[in-house]
Amino acid sequence: MMLDNFPRGTIVIEDLEIGMTRHLTKQVTDRDIELFAEVSTDRNPVHLDDAYARDTIFEGRIAHGMLTAGLVSAVIGEQLPGHGTVYLGQTLKFMAPVRPGDTVTAEVRVEAIDMGRRRVTLATLCRVGDTVVLKGEAVVLAPSRKFD
Repeated sequence: MMLDNFPRGTIVIEDLEIGMTRHLTKQVTDRDIELFAEVSTDRNPVHLDDAYARDTIFEGRIAHGMLTAGLVSAVIGEQLPGHGTVYLGQTLKFMAPVRPGDTVTAEVRVEAIDMGRRRVTLATLCRVGDTVVLKGEAVVLAPSRKFD
């Protein structure tokens, strides 16, 4: 279930501005975790087995970190810059676990624009409530009017 999200589409590099932000909000469900485990083949029991996960440092099941990171990818690919964007790189720092039922807000903010190379540097952040669960930086090749 996604909530209060911006329209999807494209913002070409010529229309980007430093500080521009977009976000999406999604509740991470058991089904999301199960599907991610299936697609990724990462079946670590900390994600899937309550009894096992209770005895870990997390004291319960958690979502895959890359599932959370995928929400950042969704903002970049669907909103900012959006359709036609090519991911060049991403750094990630996992700050806190995301648990089944948590509502995650993924936010992307334009930090730098290199018009000549069509490169955009984006600050990336995910929160559950006031808790930052993931932060990082992405570099993308942004769509341009010149290449429509």
